[in-house]
Amino acid sequence: MRDFTPDFEAAAAGRTEPDWGLGALLGPAVLRSLQRFQVGESGDGANLIAKASVAGPDHYAKAVRLFVAEEQDHARLLARLLLAGGSGPIAGHWTDTVFVRLRRALGLRLELMVLLIAEVVALRYYRALRDGSRDPLTSAVAARILADEHRHVPFHCARLRDSFAELPVPARAAAYCGWWMLLAGVTLVVAADHGVALRVLEVSRTGFCLGVAGQFAAVIRRVRP
Repeated sequence: MRDFTPDFEAAAAGRTEPDWGLGALLGPAVLRSLQRFQVGESGDGANLIAKASVAGPDHYAKAVRLFVAEEQDHARLLARLLLAGGSGPIAGHWTDTVFVRLRRALGLRLELMVLLIAEVVALRYYRALRDGSRDPLTSAVAARILADEHRHVPFHCARLRDSFAELPVPARAAAYCGWWMLLAGVTLVVAADHGVALRVLEVSRTGFCLGVAGQFAAVIRRVRP
């Protein structure tokens, strides 16, 4: 697996802060949706960092720490966007609790598989937010997060590709099948939970699900040894 730390470091060096003075005009449905996504971005990543440190090599563990820092910065950006829109973050949401427990259930491979589901859902969600909000600050924040997520996907795929290569072919096939089933369940829950906001952003529930499935098919192709 190649060293991804230069990618994360270059992105950090080139970042600028959004113009918070613009304020944000967001309807109540989008605000509620953003509150739930902000919770999902706000974890400390300690469990993932610990697993990566054991798994090695050193450059991978360092890249994971940089990845976690980016996710935490996404949480900060969304919190400020919510404040700019006249709302604020919430303490938690049941979907995030379930997701975190599932990620931590087993080893690094399963955690990355669950994490990649979150990443492909985020790709479609933040694209909808960027293109459909019609609010300059919201679009700018969504575009920045989206650019980071586009780097996160190949990073996690590279590690999973190496991990899947260690498995016999029947075990890989079973893993892919279970992964698709989990993706389907998560996507349906997100589409139902955020459906009103998605409609405001001019994305139907069906369109959202199909978009996530298309992104996930590309992930499967990337991780196949």
